[in-house]
Amino acid sequence: MLDVRRMQVLRAVVTSGSVSAAATNLGYTPSAISQQLSTLEREAGVPLLEKVGRGLKPTPAGMLLAERAGQISELLSSAEVELADIRAGRTGLLRVRFFHTASVGLIPAAVAKFRAEHPEVQLDLQMQEVGLVDDLAAGESDVAIVVVGSRVPERRGVRFVHLGDDPYRVVLPKNHPMAEQDCIDLAQLAAEPWVNSAVSSDDICAQLLQEAYASAGFKPKVALETDGSYSAQGFVAAELGVALVPRLGLDVVHPGVVVRAVRRPEPVRRLYAAVREAVADRPATKSLLATLHEVAS
Repeated sequence: MLDVRRMQVLRAVVTSGSVSAAATNLGYTPSAISQQLSTLEREAGVPLLEKVGRGLKPTPAGMLLAERAGQISELLSSAEVELADIRAGRTGLLRVRFFHTASVGLIPAAVAKFRAEHPEVQLDLQMQEVGLVDDLAAGESDVAIVVVGSRVPERRGVRFVHLGDDPYRVVLPKNHPMAEQDCIDLAQLAAEPWVNSAVSSDDICAQLLQEAYASAGFKPKVALETDGSYSAQGFVAAELGVALVPRLGLDVVHPGVVVRAVRRPEPVRRLYAAVREAVADRPATKSLLATLHEVAS
């Protein structure tokens, strides 16, 4: 296998025209240069230099390796500049994954602010409902927005950063008898049909809502379940029931509904950014996390 350092020595000899000149330029002795060239010729299996008068001339093989050595040098210099940019947060790629309601009230605003401040950093954005932390731990993404339960999980190679809390709001049809209340006790809605309650699911949000209903002393009558916050609002506007929707999912409110605070209890999701440890301390990653925290708060 060819040695890149010896190729650079060959390049120095070709460009300077002699072993002694190359030795002076590189700070080596002429004998050290000659030894490097002899070893490189054995690696190449063909002559690389030939004598012409008092100087040296590259053979076709020698010219080829000298040219490639120059290209390698340029490539390494470019890589060093690119690495410096990544370390300084001026460029690079961050793969960001997030669930549906985060795509409504969190990600768009955070991405717009981040891109304005870091136009050279590329963001690979993808909505994903399951397996966010698993994919992150496997190195398939860099940052994932997740909902955390009562305990912050521990995963090797993954750092969890709290972004903020996302309280639920109750969505009612506009002509609902409780639409005039500023805040509604959850127990007041015990007899209502429910949309998008997700009581059949075993994810963190479903468990959170089940605990809230139980704390208020009832089991909800589920009219239907839907997988989107805005579609849930549409069914509420059609008077099929009421719904609990996270505040992040209410940046766009259906004209046929009203949104009210809920209490006793007020369900609250804890939003975290799961970050791959390998990229967590990069300036660009820290800036993105700061922006997400600002928007989530």
